Amino acid sequence: MPLYCKKPVVVEAFQVPPEGFFCSVEMEEFLKGGDRDIENTGDGGIFIHTLEGRMEARPGDWIIKGIKGELYPCKPDIFEATYDIANNSLESE
Repeated sequence: MPLYCKKPVVVEAFQVPPEGFFCSVEMEEFLKGGDRDIENTGDGGIFIHTLEGRMEARPGDWIIKGIKGELYPCKPDIFEATYDIANNSLESE
């Protein structure tokens, strides 16, 4: 069976602060604009509506903005194992 390697993609991501989603001005800035189908859980987390269904992001989780602007949550251990900081010069592209 053939093997495949995932293409390298640079994504934007933001970690939900320990104080929760709506305590963070930076998080609100990250989510501004575009199609952002999210709901406040009322206790510091958010629900994100994705193609896979409704997913919850808790304080400490990462929110990743995909290549088409879609949002999805990622647990910290998976994020750390999957992503490295990209070269900041890519941000201006």
